[in-house]
Parts: sequence; structure tokens; C-alpha cells
Amino acid sequence: MSRHDFQIPLSFKHRVCFTRDAFSSDNAMLAELLEEGGGRRVLVLVEKTVAELWPKLSSGIESYFADLGFDWRGVRVLEGGEAVKNDDDLVRTVWETVDKEHIDRHSYVITIGGGAFLDATGFALATAHRGVRLVRFPTTTLSQDDSGVGVKCAINQFGKKNWVGAFAVPFAVVNDFLFLHSQDEETCRAGLIEAVKVALVKDQGFFRWISVNVEALAELESGVLEECVERSALQHATHIAQGGDPFESGSSRPLDFGHWSAHKLEQLTGFTLSHAHAVAVGLALDTLYSAKCGLLRECDAERVLDVVEALKLPLWHEALDLRDENGRRRVHEGLEEFREHLGGELTVLLLRELGRGQDVHHLDEGLVDSCLDDLKKRYAVVKKAEERC
Repeated sequence: MSRHDFQIPLSFKHRVCFTRDAFSSDNAMLAELLEEGGGRRVLVLVEKTVAELWPKLSSGIESYFADLGFDWRGVRVLEGGEAVKNDDDLVRTVWETVDKEHIDRHSYVITIGGGAFLDATGFALATAHRGVRLVRFPTTTLSQDDSGVGVKCAINQFGKKNWVGAFAVPFAVVNDFLFLHSQDEETCRAGLIEAVKVALVKDQGFFRWISVNVEALAELESGVLEECVERSALQHATHIAQGGDPFESGSSRPLDFGHWSAHKLEQLTGFTLSHAHAVAVGLALDTLYSAKCGLLRECDAERVLDVVEALKLPLWHEALDLRDENGRRRVHEGLEEFREHLGGELTVLLLRELGRGQDVHHLDEGLVDSCLDDLKKRYAVVKKAEERC
């Protein structure tokens, strides 16, 4: 018997770019990115809702690439939205397109759309030829300030979020701020919850800035919105690149603050509740728990809840009251599912102070219920006040 261990060092460049009107003839950023990689063949995939909001987008992309000398394979408009993650139809469509257009590992596929579209198309491209060069163009607040700058892609399976997926560093991420302003106001505003999250776990100064500017953010003033998105994206990318565990082989997941209950809540609503709204509720729950268990000052917890409410985001959802045959809230099932999905020991990040977290390995179910009851009461008070107005 013999054993031979070989170390295989890996190094990735994670390019995260910010621009406006990337497909304008006088904007060279994208062309320079593609030239850097040396590939020549280019295919573009656009989410249908984005194409409808920007009717001249496809022709504008065609014009942009017309004289650049690439082996141009055209624009494909495909279905998007959360539904595309619930089966593998879009994944298979992308595989078929990659095969038909002879896209290889040195080609580029540019994907333009929201987080779910990027997740599903990204998974398809991570598995086609064991990895095709992907250039992501996130178009929503949530995808520009968080998921679009990550190194993960996945679809849902077995009723569970992101069960089938891969880690795949994109060739580049281009945050084009023009797309931010084509969302409906609710979607645009809701995506800021991931900026709140990363500020709470990584940067007290950023959270303080959000608190000071929360009214302008709620009104979606373009300057503060774009600054918030850029700061959040860079915080996420910095943690991934420099946090020591880019492919999540350990147990600690600081960027998943508030997500154990959020993922379960999405599942309990049949994925009709958006990820952003679910994270708002989950963030509120874990913040309140952090205070009730003695880690976080109650006044700081109140500041967090005030910011979430000022962004017009929910602190409660009725699905949190769904119970099993023993009367136990079903959301508690999310803890074990969270552990199983991430692997290793159950590890949940709580807040020790604003901008600094602490990993714990157990949550008291009774205390979680107490927090949920408090959030429910707070929600009822807010609803009554709204009705009086």
C-alpha cells in the first residue's frame, strides 16, 4: 500500500467593475476586459424582462461588437425570474445554445439579468465543458450589491434553495448602473437589505453611513443608491477574496447573516416571497436574537430594526406562524437544513456589535420563538398605524 499527497495551488483573478452604459460606443471597458483574456468568440444571454425594459439593448449590443473583431455569436433572449431556478429547463436551454454555437472554454458568454437568471445561467456555464468563461452583468440592486459579485451559482432542488450548484469564479462582473434605474421601486429598494447585512457584519462605518442616508436610500436617490451598491459589492468581493475561505469549505459563513430563516421562509412560501424580503425578516430575527441572548446592546438592535423599516422592508411574514403536527414552528427546521446545506458544524453568525459578528453553534428554540413573537407584535402595531393613516 502507498499514499501520495499532491498539493494543487489555485489562483483566480476576480474582476469586479463599475461603469455606466457599458455598451456605448465610447465605453471601452468591456472590450478591454475581453481582450485581456485572449478569447475571440462571444455569445450574449439576456433575461426577457430586461430586454422588454430596454427594447434597444439587443441592437445596441450588436452594434457595440460590430467592429471589434470578435467571432460574434449573437444575442439570445431567455426567460428569467425566480421560477427559472425551480427546474433545469433554462440550464438545458443554455447547454443546447452553447453546443449549437460551438462555445468552448476560451469563448465568452455574457449574461445580463437579475440574480435568479445569473444563478441558473451561471450554473449551466459552470458545467458546460466543465466551465465556460462567464461575464456577468447583474441588473438588480440585489445582484449588483451581493449575489452577482459572488463565486457561486445554483438552482433549487427537492424544495430546497440552491441545492444543485457550483463554485465558479466568473471571468468578470460588470455592474452597469444604468440597469439599476430600470427596476420597479420596490425591487430596487428591497435589494439594499444585502448592503445592510454586509455592513452589520463587516463595517460599522458603512452601517452608520446607511443610517444617516436611509431616507435618501428609501427614496432611491441615484447618487446614494449607486454609492451604497458599490460599497456593498466591494465588501462582499473583499470578503470572498481575502476572507480565507472563498469556496466555503469551513463552517463559518459571515455573509449568510440572517439567511438560515430566510431560506426556510422562502421555501415555506413556495418561493413566492422574494429573497430580499425574506432576508429582511431573517436579518431582523437574528439581530433581535443577538440582543436577547446578551451579545448586542438593545439600543443597537433597535437601530437596525429602524433602518429595515425605514427602507420599507418587512420584519414579519405570516408563514413564520406555520406549525407542524406538534405545534412547533416550521421555520425551526431551517437550522438543520442550513447546517446540512453548508456542511460541518452548525454555525450561525450573530452580532456582537454593529460591524462585528460572532459565530455560535446553537440557537435556543424558545428564545427564537420569543423573538418571533416580538416581531409579530411590532408588525401588528405598524399595520394598525398604517390603517389609521
